[in-house]
Amino acid sequence: MRFNTSKKDVSATVNYEGAKAYTLTPELELYSAVVTASLHDQFYEGSAERLERIRALIKKNDPQFVARLAVYTREKMYLRSIPLVLAVELAKVHTGNGLVSNMVNRVVQRADEITELLAFYTLSNERKETKKLHRLSKQIQKGLSLAFNKFDEYQFAKYNRAAAVTLKDALFIVHPKPKDDDQQLLFDKIAQDALQVPYTWETTLTATGQVQYSDASDRQKAFRHAWEQLVESNMLGYMALIRNLRNILQADVDNRIINKVCAQLSDEKAVLHSKQLPFRFLSAYRELKQVKHKRTDDVMKALEAAIKISVQHLQGFDQDTRVVIACDVSGSMQTPVSARSVVRYYDIGLLLGMLLQHKCENVVTGMFGDKWKVVDFPKKHILENVDAFYQREGEVGYSTNGYLVLADLIKSGRIVDKVMMFTDCQMWDSTTGNQREKNTLAEQWKRYRYMAPQAKLYLFDLAGYGKTPVDVRGDGVYLIAGWSDKVFEILAAMEKGVDAVEHIKALSF
Repeated sequence: MRFNTSKKDVSATVNYEGAKAYTLTPELELYSAVVTASLHDQFYEGSAERLERIRALIKKNDPQFVARLAVYTREKMYLRSIPLVLAVELAKVHTGNGLVSNMVNRVVQRADEITELLAFYTLSNERKETKKLHRLSKQIQKGLSLAFNKFDEYQFAKYNRAAAVTLKDALFIVHPKPKDDDQQLLFDKIAQDALQVPYTWETTLTATGQVQYSDASDRQKAFRHAWEQLVESNMLGYMALIRNLRNILQADVDNRIINKVCAQLSDEKAVLHSKQLPFRFLSAYRELKQVKHKRTDDVMKALEAAIKISVQHLQGFDQDTRVVIACDVSGSMQTPVSARSVVRYYDIGLLLGMLLQHKCENVVTGMFGDKWKVVDFPKKHILENVDAFYQREGEVGYSTNGYLVLADLIKSGRIVDKVMMFTDCQMWDSTTGNQREKNTLAEQWKRYRYMAPQAKLYLFDLAGYGKTPVDVRGDGVYLIAGWSDKVFEILAAMEKGVDAVEHIKALSF
């Protein structure tokens, strides 16, 4: 995101590879750290270190900005954990008004987020026992009290799980005020552990698995019937459907059920309502590649259709816009985005790059490591192209010589409108060990801007380490962070001259 700041706000430093880099403004660094945070160990930075950096940055930023950033990450980026972290940490340093309570009420959008917020509160404040939550921040308590009024019995029961902090614990800690007699009865049920067990796909499969079967064949038939019922009755939400595609195929469900699965996956209304992050589609696609079934290809095509629908409204490009998409495939980009994910920063960069290629008419796409290589892929595919890219891992090596992208444009005399680099921003010159000043992205960009003064450089920061290889204060350079296709909405706003920090600050609150 673009920040038109004064010269004193940004200073030269070095990155983790010892190459010259630039620090960010407190607002931009917090934004970048937050929207790329999964709070697990990263290649260059552990989760504890990231959390400490976020805490320090919260203290450096205006509380109003922190609160709006939390709302932005929950409502626009569809992230769940990090907004709760921001709420708890902001409550430590800001009191005196209803900012934190309003923030908590906004970011808690699922019943289990009440208990997740309290669980993080105990960790962050080093509370060893649940009872110590009775010294809960008053603003956190007020915000959670408001959040309790949002949910019905089904929503509470769906997430009523055994955990460090249960819904019953939360009720006794928060003491929410019921809005009517019916809600008082609901709160009484939570207190008495009397919530009605909801009929969900999870409970259906659990019940199916608990039956004693005479043989494996009967068990297979029972699970096939269960999956067919779940699909037929529309009990599977969109995310649950995506996550269980492999299970559905392996259960050998009826052909008409698979037809319905494909229809649901590619239904425009369902796709747009689901608010799935792009890499969810990629994870499902990867899972399906391991399934030997006569209809696997059909389901994979439905996923391709779904991800195209999800990005059909990308803006900022017209038929004449000339774009270079450069994907970082270096060693540090091989880190998984979360501890349990098969998706890596490498994949996110490729996926976002392929989303753009799908929308752009005049595009050059490639990957950089030790060298820069242009790779031609058909524009009609997204997920298939990412996997094809993935198969070519190692072709360009594992360093991060991003300056070669611009050096190639300079050498060829090619004029483009936008250069878009998907990277963790840890660029360096592996050929000379950072000894040559001209072998930097910053220097090559100066040279290219002299040749193409209207060109723009977009750095899509996928890791949020807080340093960039080129000054983002101006000269046509922009920084955008995050894994969601929503980053392209900010890209479109930038095209209209909208300052991204002001965009976040303008959120209704």
